Amino acid sequence: MKGLESAGLRTADLARRAGYSAQQIRNLERDGVLPPAARTTTGYRIYGEAHLRSVLAYRALAAGAGPVKAKGIVRAFHRGPASRALALLDGVHAQLDAERAELGLAREAALAIADEPIEDVRASDSMSISELAAALGVRPSTLRHWHAESLVVPDRDPVRGTRRYTPAQVRDARIVHQLRRSGYRIAPLRALMPELRRGRRSEDVTVALAAREADITTRSRALLHASANLSTLL
Repeated sequence: MKGLESAGLRTADLARRAGYSAQQIRNLERDGVLPPAARTTTGYRIYGEAHLRSVLAYRALAAGAGPVKAKGIVRAFHRGPASRALALLDGVHAQLDAERAELGLAREAALAIADEPIEDVRASDSMSISELAAALGVRPSTLRHWHAESLVVPDRDPVRGTRRYTPAQVRDARIVHQLRRSGYRIAPLRALMPELRRGRRSEDVTVALAAREADITTRSRALLHASANLSTLL
């Protein structure tokens, strides 16, 4: 990224180049994301190449890893050692790689689960909350939370009033479990699960997984853009 022409930038100039407000630029300097600015004899801040590279790297990192991690990484590139800074960046890449791997597993598992036949099951095949929790490898409190969020709503035992999960509800729980493991938040799942129960299972899961993959790709591209600027700070 040659030709940035960033020597002698005022706060407003740097803010405009970065797509931030002047106050955001001052906040980033305060937080150590930008190195201390030079000052004119009258006290005005003057920024240079390193400041522009830093703020562009931070902006891309915030999109790829979130603002908290982004601040930590850019600060590490300023303060050194290089090995620690690179290790932090490697950690973000590793997290995205793990998300991609889990996404692939979720795609295979969720679609297979959604297509399982359940027409020939019996009422006695229902599971208690403790049985289902053990089968999924989660805590019963997790299933209660999914119930409260209307992700997986079980029946109630007419005598004891305890939760009983029918085979269809067990299947829903398995789908939710896989998608949660691949990084899906509660809110998108809350919108998705009613659609799945209405019968459009495979199609809706495919769309949801594709959206997740697009999000990971966008974050990965952001990290690539950040790396180009970070390399100049070492």
